[in-house]
Amino acid sequence: MPEISIDQIEALSAQALERHGAAPDVAAEMARAIAWAEARGNRICGLYYLESYCQQLVTGRVDGKAQVQIARPRPAEFRVDAAHGFAQPAFAAALPQALVAAQEQGIVSLALHHAHTCTALGYFTQQVAEAGCLVLGVTNATPIVAPPGGKTRVIGTNPISFAVPDGQGGVSMIFDQSTTPVAMGRITMAKAAGEPIPEGWAIDAKGHPTTDPEAALAGSMLSSGGYKGWGIGLMVEILAACLGGGVLSRDAKPLKAPEGAPHDLGQYFVLIHPGESGFFDKVAQLAAFVAEDEGCRMPGQGKSVALRAAVPQPLLDQLHDLAGTSGA
Repeated sequence: MPEISIDQIEALSAQALERHGAAPDVAAEMARAIAWAEARGNRICGLYYLESYCQQLVTGRVDGKAQVQIARPRPAEFRVDAAHGFAQPAFAAALPQALVAAQEQGIVSLALHHAHTCTALGYFTQQVAEAGCLVLGVTNATPIVAPPGGKTRVIGTNPISFAVPDGQGGVSMIFDQSTTPVAMGRITMAKAAGEPIPEGWAIDAKGHPTTDPEAALAGSMLSSGGYKGWGIGLMVEILAACLGGGVLSRDAKPLKAPEGAPHDLGQYFVLIHPGESGFFDKVAQLAAFVAEDEGCRMPGQGKSVALRAAVPQPLLDQLHDLAGTSGA
């Protein structure tokens, strides 16, 4: 399998996005998000999304030149209209103001609406933690999860991310996970590979447990931990859609479809400034307790960030094709 540098992935992704209609600053921000995911081995949120970004730029399903509108109806509340553009540049536009407000107010909410899918939430929450604030981030998605005991799709995989600063410009803890056992992309990949999935990931269209990825995709995914994960998934739905202003998952259309209505999703973040209360000493002490047993660590710690990524040849060919460098 050929290897390519993360820097080259970022450069080619930016070239591809601009070539298909994104403004240069939007293309650059989206390319950084793709490279961030690839450097962490998260291909589902990296290069696998680039083709759909480009297709949807061409069809107008996402606006690559959207004019973001930032409102501050209350001192601790920001509402960001992404104008049916990408979530990443809309977030980047509002983040500096939100960070200042968090230091002033102690806690602020930052809600994005009329936004495209945000893929990896950790890309957003890491930025906040590195800037010195704790952050909780959530988003909803297309309906794929049924209630416990049911078979009808109601909510999406509805991921949640939480990140904590270390007081030195880094991150002491970060996690980014769906409220289902895995992201839906894992089931799609299993289907493409002709492999079964573990029991407990999904049910078929009749509500029966299944290990067949095709039957799972025709049925529904399950929540992690049954009712516990279902409750957290509903909380995400309420924050992202009901409070944040995005559509309910039931009204969200397939995210990778080249044509159709804009995603119109919501992403919701709570930023908390730790103040001067000895917070960082306590977090460091907690991390030391966690690490007392060999191999144990705080979530997100000890993970290497790659400088190069092995990319399947068909995906690499697609990258060059989208960037217009196939013959180079």
